Amino acid sequence: QEQLVESGGGLVQAGGSLRLSCTAPGQPFSTYSMGWHRQTPGKEREFVGSISWTGGSTYYSDAVKGRFTVTRDIGKDTVTVYLQMNSLKPKDTAVYYCTAYSQSVMQLPDCWGQGTLVIVSS
Repeated sequence: QEQLVESGGGLVQAGGSLRLSCTAPGQPFSTYSMGWHRQTPGKEREFVGSISWTGGSTYYSDAVKGRFTVTRDIGKDTVTVYLQMNSLKPKDTAVYYCTAYSQSVMQLPDCWGQGTLVIVSS
């Protein structure tokens, strides 16, 4: 059962910005670290960024560091994770997946969303 629901993908020109959102039930995801992976055709999914369950730590791949930011809001019954993408490049074109980790973000995610497509045109 999918519990991570992404939104916000679309078409953007190179140099532009886009924000992805991921909504999940507060239980259990308020105690999960969460993040984003992406995948392009013919390639494996790659880590993009993550935020710890406390919100105190973030991690990014070298490919997006300084351009992308992961943030998180905890509501009464839901957790929303955002991926703010700035200075987008055509090579950022991919399907972006929201992820959740019950333990370390150094391990594989426990849960995945269905993905949202981002296309960056040159």
